[in-house]
Amino acid sequence: MQVPERARKFVNVLLSLVAVAGIGWSGLEIWQVLYGRYQINEACAGLVPAGRVLALSPAGGSISHRVAAEGTIELNAGLPQDCEIFSTEAGEKYGTDSGERWFFTGAVGVVPGDKAVIADDPISSILDSYADHTYLAQPLGGGITGLVTDTGVTVQLLCPEGKSDGESIKALWARASLMDPGPPFTENGQLTAHDRSVLAETAVLTANNLADRLGCADRLPDPPEDIPALTEGPTSASHADGTCAWYRKAGFPRQELLADQVLESRVDDTLWDESCGLVVSDTRARDLWYAHHDDLKDLDEPTRAGDWFVSFHTYSGEDAKYVELTVDGNDELPEPAEPGKAGRSRDESIWWASSVCDGQPQIHTMTIAHPYDKLTTPAYEKVFRAYVTDIAKRRGCTDTKFPASSTFRAD
Repeated sequence: MQVPERARKFVNVLLSLVAVAGIGWSGLEIWQVLYGRYQINEACAGLVPAGRVLALSPAGGSISHRVAAEGTIELNAGLPQDCEIFSTEAGEKYGTDSGERWFFTGAVGVVPGDKAVIADDPISSILDSYADHTYLAQPLGGGITGLVTDTGVTVQLLCPEGKSDGESIKALWARASLMDPGPPFTENGQLTAHDRSVLAETAVLTANNLADRLGCADRLPDPPEDIPALTEGPTSASHADGTCAWYRKAGFPRQELLADQVLESRVDDTLWDESCGLVVSDTRARDLWYAHHDDLKDLDEPTRAGDWFVSFHTYSGEDAKYVELTVDGNDELPEPAEPGKAGRSRDESIWWASSVCDGQPQIHTMTIAHPYDKLTTPAYEKVFRAYVTDIAKRRGCTDTKFPASSTFRAD
């Protein structure tokens, strides 16, 4: 069948228009990618891999960065610093009025930093007050000193020969995180497997780029390919098998005055901060309050999940040299938890012990929630000693120092 000349010309014109439109759309996409890379490089001083950021789920549409003294990395201005990236796709899916949304933060810093490490506060719950579950940070693994949280990944790299702003450093760190990821970009309340992987790659590449700038000899290896989702907590202490396994093995969960739930992570002795959280379940907390509130008039009734808790931390290496205990008021002098010593905060239910592992200091802290401390402080002396003894044995630590028994009093 012969196609009429007029129809043939119409088809050719139509195909030409489609081709031109395709080239136009392709050109627009290429321009958006190139412009997005430019925006990320400008904001992050070329440290953060732009291609990885553009691979994140919320990174579609037009990309921009915060134009301000804060939110843009300038290495000459000292560390730590961060860069903040926006996208129109994130804005559209969240329904923002501006049509864009801050979705990504890249941060870099050095160790020692300019801020102390602060122990947990007795009146600040270790549970997430805005969610049904709390997701304790987990080790990244793969031979990398790193943590995976519900928003991102932080990695650390030793760098004893490096310098920042003319000062010698011991290590550097880099963090890649999504800004308040919500249902459009999460699965079951957590980052997607894709975004966890991309954020890990981003953090590692950022750390390696910073290492190059600061004169560090070492580089981090590629992160693991399959990074597991975080474990929901709290869980029953009778099943603890990670950083709180020592608590289960000692039989503490069966004791009436002690916590019966845990928040724990996998064990990783290289981490700068390894934690174990103990939580008194709603049922046990109410039973204890009913049994003891007549004798202890100021024993306030627990009203929220996790009001009664105990938290343990072990800070390692350089971080252990700058641990401070929570204090009341802005005018009080800080209370350092000094390596080689042990003790208790002068005002709060916070204790610290110390040890030495491979020549590096370790600070071990315990915080008991208020007013749970009024009921149970003496009982937690043996718990704290068991915690410190276990982690010191696991890490091969020596020169362990414990607080005096007289400090475990219910004030």
